[in-house]
Amino acid sequence: MDIKLINIGFGNIVSANRIVSIVTPESAPIKRLIQEKRDSGLLIDATCGRRTRSVIITDSEHIILAAVQPETIANRINNKSETYE
Repeated sequence: MDIKLINIGFGNIVSANRIVSIVTPESAPIKRLIQEKRDSGLLIDATCGRRTRSVIITDSEHIILAAVQPETIANRINNKSETYE
């Protein structure tokens, strides 16, 4: 299996193979999901104190908060020069 790592901003890197979905944090269901994962200890805050612009849902049921737009992360997944293999 080929491991593909994606930069999600501010030196934080995530395995692209584990990403299920990348969504915006504005909707009420996503806000509830973030709170549930925070309470259960499955939330990873990679915003470095900045505003949350995207929520990354992984196959291990972890939620990762990132300070870059979902479109930016998707472009980095599709762009080979932004990945670390």
